[in-house]
Amino acid sequence: MGGKKQIFQRMQAARQAGRKCLAILIDPDKATPHHLERIVRLGVEANIDFFFVGGSLVVTDELSRCLAFIRQNCAIPTILFPGSPMQVDEQADAVLFLSLISGRNAELLIGQQVISAPFLHRSSLEVVSVGYMLVDGGVPTTVSYMSNTLPIPADKPEIAMATALAGEMLGLKTLYLDAGSGAHHPVSEAMIRKVRKHTTVPLIVGGGIRKPERAWASAQAGADVIVVGNAVEKSVELLTEMAEAVHSCRMDPFNANES
Repeated sequence: MGGKKQIFQRMQAARQAGRKCLAILIDPDKATPHHLERIVRLGVEANIDFFFVGGSLVVTDELSRCLAFIRQNCAIPTILFPGSPMQVDEQADAVLFLSLISGRNAELLIGQQVISAPFLHRSSLEVVSVGYMLVDGGVPTTVSYMSNTLPIPADKPEIAMATALAGEMLGLKTLYLDAGSGAHHPVSEAMIRKVRKHTTVPLIVGGGIRKPERAWASAQAGADVIVVGNAVEKSVELLTEMAEAVHSCRMDPFNANES
């Protein structure tokens, strides 16, 4: 075990410096040994910031194998992105402790968190509280089906802003706007700007980001951590271009403009 790596402090420090981060989301169900080897190698070469590991529905027993391989082959921090309390493994450095604040399903606002809290408290994992907001990406997603919640309409940035603001006021350390895996449309720049202008905690954005230009635009709009998954699963060579695009975007975090 490498112990806690102060993941939240890294995100916060990057935000305060105006430096953007790239996270690669690895779905254990899709990560064949060959694919995992390639994506970890290219992640190291591209100097990505984080590996997020998990999914809305993990139906195989591959989570532990994925985490072990990453730990054995690189020093990039691994962060659990769990779809349920069952997706917890101390081989990771941290866990995103998600509260689905965009929905009205009490089980995903607090119920599942109560189940996992005692174990996480005893574990070596760093727990990063996250106000998780599902945004309509133009297609039904696994997370919307599994969570039994409606996403925030893509053309209602004010709803996202008010939801994010409530999450921050409740003390959540980070916010996450997610259009979901396989989204046809990523979270709009207007919505990212709106949320960024009214909140101060690190902002994570993912779902439907398939091109370096889109990754750059989302970072420029105010996202602190860009998450890509499906795009690099299909073409891991995109990783280097994604990393260059995100890391080239630097801005004063306190001068984001509202659209």
